[in-house]
Amino acid sequence: MLELEIESIRVRQETQQRAVVLKVKDSDLYLPIFVGQFEVEAIRFKLMEVEVQRPMTHDLLGSVIGDLGGTIHSIVVSELKNDTFFAKIVIDTNGTLIEIDARPSDALALAVRSEAPIYAEDEVLEKAGVSLDVETENSSLEESQEKQVNEEELEGLSAFTDFIDSLDLEDIGNEGKKPDQ
Repeated sequence: MLELEIESIRVRQETQQRAVVLKVKDSDLYLPIFVGQFEVEAIRFKLMEVEVQRPMTHDLLGSVIGDLGGTIHSIVVSELKNDTFFAKIVIDTNGTLIEIDARPSDALALAVRSEAPIYAEDEVLEKAGVSLDVETENSSLEESQEKQVNEEELEGLSAFTDFIDSLDLEDIGNEGKKPDQ
């Protein structure tokens, strides 16, 4: 399991599909996760420190967890099955860790509010991780050619491949920097 951080939020212009792009810490490996409009706004508002008049659903859930004596220990992107990511909210209640099944978008919205660490299982990163390191991409391509991937798995990941192919990834990591930096 590796720790991730939110690198950016991307919108595909043609379809308005939204993805939260997570980056494995100290790595050039990225994990894009599709999210809905409302969830991406909940994440974006908190990252941009936008004040809202009333608590959003994720604020409410965080308050309920806290009022019941728990803290959000971590978020884990735990599985990718049939083009759907699964996550777990890990809650610490008096030293006991409880895992709650959640949509990754909701879990990420809670993570940014509670400053909880975000992790992904190795298997998820192997299936859907995208490397931007040219040397790693070449070696990964060779390795993946050696591995037999069944057609059902390839078809299941086609939505991710189409989305990733449409992204302009050259500016990842350079957001907020001047062109000469």
